[in-house]
Amino acid sequence: MGTYLITGATGGIGEAICRRMAPHHSLMLVARNQAKLDALAGDLGGTHRAWATDIGEDRAIDAFAARMESEHVNLDGVVLMPPQPHADDDPMPAPDVWRHLFQVSFIGPLGLLKAAIARMNPDPARGRRAKIVIISGISSAQVLGHYATANVIRTAWIGEAKTLAFALGSRGIHVNTLSLGGTLSPWYRDKLETKAQKNGISFEAQLAIETDNVPLRKYGEPAEVAIVVEGLLSQFSDHMTGLNILHDGGFTRAY
Repeated sequence: MGTYLITGATGGIGEAICRRMAPHHSLMLVARNQAKLDALAGDLGGTHRAWATDIGEDRAIDAFAARMESEHVNLDGVVLMPPQPHADDDPMPAPDVWRHLFQVSFIGPLGLLKAAIARMNPDPARGRRAKIVIISGISSAQVLGHYATANVIRTAWIGEAKTLAFALGSRGIHVNTLSLGGTLSPWYRDKLETKAQKNGISFEAQLAIETDNVPLRKYGEPAEVAIVVEGLLSQFSDHMTGLNILHDGGFTRAY
């Protein structure tokens, strides 16, 4: 049994991860809405912590770090889901746009990760390792024309994760990234449903069109993502670090 911090816990993918792990681990659920966090923690049962914070805001991160220290939190791992930039095909947005996106999607979440790493006490000689999984999208591995800002920020996470893998490996802290393709989280299902209605076809027919360029002819499910995350936090990854693992049904063609 380990103790794991999970950001974005009340989102579709985050909740699936929490439900997968809650029966066997102690979780620290993190999102912005305290009421939703409390409801999820109550539904999961057990003694899971539910701490609301805005991971894109520096002062909130400082307060979160101080609270972890004051409550003597010890972590075995982190599942970090930085807020993702939405689709945008502008390759050169205004400087203020870049500053906001990097603060919310990279600088702030990295500050939270730094605070979480400070609460890890791995001991490889005794078989105690700490695991970090950073979840992003496939534009971290493959440029997508309609995700111009995401192409940059998601790639920044790949570089940071590789750097951390080298810096923290000797301490027994593993850092891997998980790059998701199309995943049928609730908001994405709603988006496809709206598109299907506009086109006058069924959801299933719209999904078939959308996944025609995916070798497995399907999008992922949040529950499938949860299984992969659980594996990366387990002994399965005891000799794995600095990897970017694609979860995209084979969409990415590169070697």
